[in-house]
Amino acid sequence: MRPDATLVTSPKLGSRIGFGALAHRPTGSGVQTYVRELLNALAPLLPDAGLRATVQRDATGDLPPGVSPQVRPVADGLRRVLYAKAPVRGVDLFHSLDVDLPVLCSGATVSTFHDLAVFDTPWAFSRFRALGERALLRDAMRRADVLVAVSDFTAERLHALCGREAVVTPLAPATWATPPTADEIRGIREAYRLPERFVLQVGTVEPRKDVALVADACRILDIPLVLAGAGSTGPDAPAGSIGLGYVPTAHLPSLYAAATAVAYASRYEGFGLPPLEAMACGGAVVTSAVGALPDVVHDGALLVTEHTETSWSAALRAVVHDTDTADMLRTRGREVATASAWTRTAQLTLDAYRTAGLRL
Repeated sequence: MRPDATLVTSPKLGSRIGFGALAHRPTGSGVQTYVRELLNALAPLLPDAGLRATVQRDATGDLPPGVSPQVRPVADGLRRVLYAKAPVRGVDLFHSLDVDLPVLCSGATVSTFHDLAVFDTPWAFSRFRALGERALLRDAMRRADVLVAVSDFTAERLHALCGREAVVTPLAPATWATPPTADEIRGIREAYRLPERFVLQVGTVEPRKDVALVADACRILDIPLVLAGAGSTGPDAPAGSIGLGYVPTAHLPSLYAAATAVAYASRYEGFGLPPLEAMACGGAVVTSAVGALPDVVHDGALLVTEHTETSWSAALRAVVHDTDTADMLRTRGREVATASAWTRTAQLTLDAYRTAGLRL
């Protein structure tokens, strides 16, 4: 906590907690999963607290019972930042779930940091976006009474950049991430006309996710690459890949389980939910050993330590051509993933609130 921070001493029954959740969208992953799952886990733990969340109009339906919406118009970019910066009154504690802090707040402030990518991988962003997000992150590093990080890796990067400690609250797979039935897998294979054997990568086609590297490895192994997510049917998708476009969340468990291997060739991760969710669904996961990923997947996925075509083709070959290795990863992956729980994330978040001085 900042040395000059004022401790909040409201008793439990009078505690009023606000959440900054403007980054949440009705669909999506990453930050969206964090907002949805954390609020669902926190609300039952704070039945007597006045909980409210600032959300965009089309995301109000995602709030759990017990959390009142503070509705703002649907917006992105600078307009969304301006809504996030508006003063917040009538709360004992305000928790920004995606960094942005209001210019003024009546209570203590907590800010969650998901990654420091705009500092660590600036090449993956436009110059304007990198400058803007760096300013927002530095503002939160300086002003928040308590910093929250989603992984030890992100906490270490925060300390390196601003010298402050953070409360670490590791994430867990979304509630939808469970093993599908054999019938569900067959249905997805038919619906998407999937090849009998294929490598799957889910997520936006963008430089940090490096689907081109996976595509090169798949060409060497002569196995189809299936992509799901934004850009997977666009001009930036690798030649020869099978793009599914946007895939409903309900279809993801069967896609992960149907794949011969699930690839995640990220160059940087502050946490890395997609491989953990793939593991929870029974996918045989091969992922980059970057950022927080080694701590997130443990021995439930095959880690690739070098970001080269040779290393990735060798790692995928070990899963694609060795049934025993694939079966081991599917089993161990589920064990590792199910050891994570959003209830634990919520309890650790309450620890952050206590650090901020809130009596719970």
